[in-house]
Amino acid sequence: MNQDQVKQNLLQLKVTKHDFSVIFSGKASARANGVYHPERHEIIIHNQNFKSDNALMYTAIHEYAHHIHCVESALPITSRSHTTKYWSIFHRLLFKAEELGIYTNIFEADPAFISLTARIKREFLTGNGNLIREFGKTLIEAQELCSEKEVSFADYLDRIVRIPRDSAQSMIRAHLYEIEPTLGYDNMRTLASISDQDQRMKAQNAFMQGETPAMVKERFKIRKQSEDEIGVLVAEKSSIENRILRLNERLREIDNRLREAEFRTVHR
Repeated sequence: MNQDQVKQNLLQLKVTKHDFSVIFSGKASARANGVYHPERHEIIIHNQNFKSDNALMYTAIHEYAHHIHCVESALPITSRSHTTKYWSIFHRLLFKAEELGIYTNIFEADPAFISLTARIKREFLTGNGNLIREFGKTLIEAQELCSEKEVSFADYLDRIVRIPRDSAQSMIRAHLYEIEPTLGYDNMRTLASISDQDQRMKAQNAFMQGETPAMVKERFKIRKQSEDEIGVLVAEKSSIENRILRLNERLREIDNRLREAEFRTVHR
């Protein structure tokens, strides 16, 4: 597979408003399989790292997701911005690549992976999920007992059970909302944070249909504000504040020098 073929495959997944280039370095790299340069819209692939076209396409799709994230985002980002939004873009590209036969998902093709995945989901995710819902039910009992005895449930959680209050509330909601236990605790917790029942059910169905945590979080905007947006705004605010401090210091220096110069002029 050459550079042009890789680019044509990527364009089958999504056409962006900004063109991009795919360049094979012709080298092997111990540091990375590929890199995206946002300032040049350039994907570099260290093609000597790969023994198969399938593995090479995985890296190409990974870097192409950076390109899409870069050109479609209203925020200043870098090629290393592995945010929730980025992973959502990447996962959607992978699913489409699998549908089109551009990329083969070994996890769903190799018998060893299929067997291991089934055991993980059966023994751990589902088992953990059922336990969490039962834990939530028991915490409600504890909450009712605290109310009966006129003591603080928060204090009981903090000093006796010693679990974070937000974790306890997530488990309680997982029980009350009857969240699907096969999804495992982390995804159940994500769903428990959605108060609107209709949205919560849509998000749960998205999980059940195979969407990844990043895809669900980005699609349903579960976070109050984008993680990458917060990071960018905080960094920009800090940068502006630092510049203001430096400018104020410089302004004071200039004022002092002006006063000294004026004093010398007057007393000549």
